[in-house]
Amino acid sequence: MRSDAVHRVLEAELAQARKRRGGQPPRVLDVGGGSGVWAVPLASAGCAVTVVDPSPNALATLQRRAADAGVADRITPLQGDTDALHAVSPEGGADLVLGHGLLEVVDDVASALREMAAATAPGGAVSVLVANRHAAVLARALTGRVTEALKLFQDPDGRLGDCTADTLQRRFDSESVERVMREAGMDVELIQGQGVLSDIVPGSVLESTTGAAESLAELERVAAARPPLRDIATRLHAIGRVGG
Repeated sequence: MRSDAVHRVLEAELAQARKRRGGQPPRVLDVGGGSGVWAVPLASAGCAVTVVDPSPNALATLQRRAADAGVADRITPLQGDTDALHAVSPEGGADLVLGHGLLEVVDDVASALREMAAATAPGGAVSVLVANRHAAVLARALTGRVTEALKLFQDPDGRLGDCTADTLQRRFDSESVERVMREAGMDVELIQGQGVLSDIVPGSVLESTTGAAESLAELERVAAARPPLRDIATRLHAIGRVGG
């Protein structure tokens, strides 16, 4: 797994899960995990991963990636959505439930989060990764699309409106993602950013300046959980603890 802030947190969470399970492989439920961007690295790290996704094409890609990585035996692909996730979760619940890029597209955020919490073992965690509305506003303003930036800022759900090609149903900020997770019964232990500055620093700067890439990686690490820099990250990552 990579070394950015999200991956570091997940690695620590999985280490705790292994300890709780007496060294047995952690059980991960990846909701909307599709083509295996998260599932394959997690399986390569020794986890038993169940992926639930409504797209058969995405699941076919997942199976190819898993086979190429030699971890097909550690991944269980299931076609479905967020309804009744607890029915497909491992017995006793999953140690870690992922909802990365999920809450922006589901019809009912509250229902999806309740199902994710219900599929989590006591003491386990739910990890969500969502699009940040403030980052979307900033990105459009910086590129001169100020009318779109204003629409995103004023819209209650952080959308551009039905007349545009916006593919997301909503975007979040730190306060809103924490609120919906708490309302689903989770204790929110962490909110941090992914892509705090790396998505706005020109690649030419990193290529032409000695040590710039390393410095940016360190800056991302230390800024990830510190507002106000956290609150302009491209994506927001939150960890919710369930029971136990």
